[in-house]
Order: sequence, then structure tokens, then C-alpha cells
Amino acid sequence: MNTTLNLPDGTITLSGQGGEHAAPGARFTGRVAYAAAHVVADPRAENVPGAPAAVDWDATLAFRRYLWSHGFGVAEAMDTAQRGMGLDYPTARELVRRSAAAARAEGGAICAGVATDQLPAGPATLEEIRKAYAEQLADVQDAGARPVLMCSRHLAAAARSADDYLDVYGRLIDDADGPVVLHWLGPAFDPALAGYWGDPDPARAADTVVALIAAHAGKVDGIKLSLLDEDFEVALRRRLPAGVRLYTGDDFNYPALIRGDDQGHSDALLGVLAAIAPPAAAALRALDAGDPGTYDRLLAPTLPLARHLFGAPTFYYKTGIVFLAWLAGHQDHFTMVGGLQSGRSPAHLARLLRLADAAGLLPDAELAAHRARAYLITAGVAQ
Repeated sequence: MNTTLNLPDGTITLSGQGGEHAAPGARFTGRVAYAAAHVVADPRAENVPGAPAAVDWDATLAFRRYLWSHGFGVAEAMDTAQRGMGLDYPTARELVRRSAAAARAEGGAICAGVATDQLPAGPATLEEIRKAYAEQLADVQDAGARPVLMCSRHLAAAARSADDYLDVYGRLIDDADGPVVLHWLGPAFDPALAGYWGDPDPARAADTVVALIAAHAGKVDGIKLSLLDEDFEVALRRRLPAGVRLYTGDDFNYPALIRGDDQGHSDALLGVLAAIAPPAAAALRALDAGDPGTYDRLLAPTLPLARHLFGAPTFYYKTGIVFLAWLAGHQDHFTMVGGLQSGRSPAHLARLLRLADAAGLLPDAELAAHRARAYLITAGVAQ
């Protein structure tokens, strides 16, 4: 088959080279690494803006088994799964239940998002928000996943001070059956979360986060940080109590943050890991083996892809994640819940195709070319 394509900015011949990608294997020993996984929509259903999500459960769970097979844990029902952008809470609850059952069967690690998105949009009281969090916390614990207390748009709108955050989160942590993961998602990912933790200045907001963790250190496994600021993350990491992890959610700077320095490293809870799973697994195993040079070399070509994938407006990165999963053969269509396949332009996705090929993420060049050609023709790019 011809693997040469016309793109909006020229032509490309796909190489189909996978490079030194890892075969399936056990979990990594030196770092904890959760890949935040997307959901596969049912292309035959009414997955349009505003409609309840309809999921292809077989394909969705198959993708999670793929991630576990490479040694990653799965971060379930997070923003990568379109929480707040097409995935309604009843479907998210079912997703957590099914994925946690699959994790038990596969021996895979799983954490899952706890939020307040069962509440209607608009104002809510702090007590209504706490009860909504508590309901989802119970659902996640009953399923058998580690809870991730996600940022809440409702709480961002209702809280009037850092003390409101400390009260809501403190009561939730006290009520949890075991350790939880906190979550700090910056406004690049969701503009409604600006000023989270009670202050528009991240440095002052960090004081609140550190105080919360210090007061509950025995029940906080770690905090996922997605502010896309490498220096800020390192500074916060160095303030955490011993035994509390900093899970990087920085899709712009993850190689250096995970590698770390002589004062520590970040673990990972990242959407990009699902898109780059084979080379990322090989890199993490190289790090386990004491070979940081190979780690750096394997991750280097993934970084331009990640920075494009998560470029502004960052919250539409999910579209690129699904596009790559389709081209790589993990699903047989490019349809998303909420119609979010329209969230990126043909020019953006064509650039993503170039970067994915350069990073060795399209091992079947013929399949990728066939699918990309179909998309490009539909988008008006003649082939």
C-alpha cells in the first residue's frame, strides 16, 4: 500500500518504525506511572454534544489491558476520559466499576477520579459539594480503585477562602477508607479552575496544599500536579512530607521531572503516557536499570509530540489522544463522546501525524496511512 500522504503543509511517507519499544512486562520498580486513559465511543450511537455518553465497552477495556500489559497503572475517569467534556457521571461510575473489575482480573494498578459532576451546572453550597464528593468517593472505593480527589468546578465557584478548601478536603480525607491522591489541575486544562485552593497566586495556593497534606499525611498518597510549570513542580515536590508522592501531570516537561535530580523525582499520572506507552515503558525500564542516557534518548522524540498534543487550547488534547489511538490501531474509528472529534483542526492533526511517525508511534504504516487518508479526504485535503 502507498504510505505517502498529502498533508495541509506538504507530503509525508510514513516510516512505520517502532524503534526500541518495550514488549509487555511487569510494573516499573523505580517510578509509579499511571497512564490516564481515554474512553472509546460507540460510533453507532448518538455521541453528540449534550447527549449522554455511549461507550464501546469492549474497546475501552481492551485499551486498559494494553496499558497494564506494558507495566502502567491506569488512571480512570480523569479529564483524559472527558470528565466535564462529554462523559456524564452515570457513565463515569460504570466506567470505574468495569475498569476496576478488569484491573483485578489483570493484576493491574488503578486509581479513579472523584469529582462533583453529578451536580447540575451552576451554584452549589459547600455542603452540597462535599456530599457530592462523598458520594463519588464511596463509588470509587466500592469499586476497589484508589481515589483521586479531582478539582471541582463547583468548589472553585463556591469557595471564598483557602479555609473552605481545607474544610471540604479535610473531611473527605478523614472519611476515606485509605490513602487518596489529591489533584491540582491548572486553568490551561480547565479555565473554570482558575484560583483553585483559594488564591490566584499559585505560590500562596501551594501553602494551602502543603498545609492540607501535612495535616493528613498518613492518608495522602500523593498529589497530581498539572500546572505545566517545571520549576514550580520541583519546588512543591521538595516541600512534601516524606512518603507523599508528587505525581507529575506536566505533559510539557515530564522527561526531566520523572528522571528527577539528586533531591528526588516525580512519579507520573499523565495523559500523554497512554499515547506513547511503548517507548515510555522502554524508557522507564531503562531508568530502572540505571541507564538514564537510554531513558533520555527514548523519550526525547516524544516531547515535541506531547507539546503539540497539549498545545493551547490545552483542554482539547483529548481529540489528539483519540486520533493517535485510531491511527495506531487501538480502535476502529475516530468518533468521540460529545462529538469532541471536532475539537482540533485538520492542520493540527496532520502535524500530530508527522510527530507521531517521527516518534515511532505508528508501527503499522499501511494501517495508519489508510486511516489518515480517509480522514484527510473528508476534511478536504485531496489525496
